[in-house]
Amino acid sequence: MTAPLRQTANTVASSMIEGASMATALIGGAAGAYLGYQLAPVSWSDGARIAVAGAVAVVGAVAIDGLAELVLAPMRRLMWKNRSTAHISRGSAPAPAATLNEALAQVITATKADAAHRAAGAAYRIDDGDNFLRDENRWRGYEDGEASFYLAPGVVLHYRAERDEYKHHFTLLTGDSDQPVRITGMEEIRHQLAARAAGLPAVPATRSDANGDKADVLDDDLTGLHAV
Repeated sequence: MTAPLRQTANTVASSMIEGASMATALIGGAAGAYLGYQLAPVSWSDGARIAVAGAVAVVGAVAIDGLAELVLAPMRRLMWKNRSTAHISRGSAPAPAATLNEALAQVITATKADAAHRAAGAAYRIDDGDNFLRDENRWRGYEDGEASFYLAPGVVLHYRAERDEYKHHFTLLTGDSDQPVRITGMEEIRHQLAARAAGLPAVPATRSDANGDKADVLDDDLTGLHAV
């Protein structure tokens, strides 16, 4: 099972467990309220019977929820264990190569995987959401250690690292004649894609005006850009 499918399955299972816990508490409370009201002496006032029903409802909800936890608690621990191990699980290494060419092929495959892994790991610098650019399966690594993230037809996010200086570079590349755009945040990617979708000029994140001053273009001053 791939990482996205595993994460989705864990999320669905956790939701079902929590939903079952709430349902059992509600059922216990409703049953307790009904029994409390019915068992209260008829001679008592409605207010007193309702008060008794409320008290019994609380006791019933706690009791039923406690019994349900005997089953749900082990399931919660299992889900927590799956979440904890999902981030550290690794595939087994290939068997030792019999020839030099086979060893080279293994190293090339490992290099590509390493590049994709490093790109996803470094993506937190521009994506704090942890659910888009940080998905390692979406990155494609290359033999030179660089990687790319497909965004749309003709639009790719490129990753390159300078290990000696601990620098990470993300650049938006297109298939047309546009100049590569350095990316430092998700809002810049959104700006570029929105401009292209609206058929408007896709300008870099900053530009110089006639006086040489920097002008911020992330305010989407291009007409109609917010409507995209």
